[in-house]
Amino acid sequence: MNSFGRIFRVSIFGESHGPEIGVVLDGVPEGIELSEKDFALDISRRAPGAPGTTPRKESDQPQILSGVFEGHTTGAPLAIVFRNENTRSSDYAPFDEMPRPGHADYVASVKWDWANDPRGGGHFSGRITLPVVAAGVVAKKILDGMEFDARMISLGGCTDPGQWPALMASTSAEGDSLGGVIECTVRNVPIGLGEPFWDSLESLLSHAMFSIPGVRGIEFGDGFGAAAMKGSEHNDPFGPEGPLKNGSGGINGGISNGAPLVFRIAVKPTASISKPQSTYNFKTGRMDTLQIKGRHDVCFAQRVPVIVEAMAAIVLADLV
Repeated sequence: MNSFGRIFRVSIFGESHGPEIGVVLDGVPEGIELSEKDFALDISRRAPGAPGTTPRKESDQPQILSGVFEGHTTGAPLAIVFRNENTRSSDYAPFDEMPRPGHADYVASVKWDWANDPRGGGHFSGRITLPVVAAGVVAKKILDGMEFDARMISLGGCTDPGQWPALMASTSAEGDSLGGVIECTVRNVPIGLGEPFWDSLESLLSHAMFSIPGVRGIEFGDGFGAAAMKGSEHNDPFGPEGPLKNGSGGINGGISNGAPLVFRIAVKPTASISKPQSTYNFKTGRMDTLQIKGRHDVCFAQRVPVIVEAMAAIVLADLV
């Protein structure tokens, strides 16, 4: 549903064009120093502004409603909210008749008998990742000593960052969009996090990563490349201080092995594009042409690395 975790439990709420979005965190240890300014850095990493990102600008100022007293967590549920201030709901009116290809518009309407809030993607919107980033800030404080580093390594299939601006500019001029690949490394992960089978570290991380809108794949360590290797190439021999290489991405048998946790996720191209698309008009009962208006990223994958870090921190905090 809308909650994740067992001990460190994260519950998100709100819609893209509703008055507020937010998160409730249960299981936060007491005594952690925390204020609204602690969220500024990670929130700024998610914010638009770079070339190829949406022109929708929000202040994204967090408001802590509960769980903090005199600058420290109390152990009670921690609630954080964000106001939605810059919305243009009229941009989404046509999608009742012609649901956007690649979006949840149609399936959400069918699932909830057209009672859902469709504005801005509603509860399916990438806007809802903002409270996830806030939860990640708290989780990282719980995991003091672990180091998180996620970055985009490929944009539209191109691995040369120097070519990305031109690629985004030409794609934008076509009214189209691009995806990307993000690699995340977590260092100083202790040995022993994760369980065999259902709650393996890979399973839990994959669950969290696929909860990010637009994620299409995940691989750990050598990933799909391992299928073309021999065992002698993929195996990670041990030394006195741990694995000598890291083809497994820091996990053996679903359990962290002390090496850096390394995984990559594939993010699809932004589904909302201005390029005309032929799709079904449910009002007329015929195929029609849809040209989407509004403020959308050419490549929203640029804003995803900090969300990946947040999701990884949430999983590890729950396991710790």
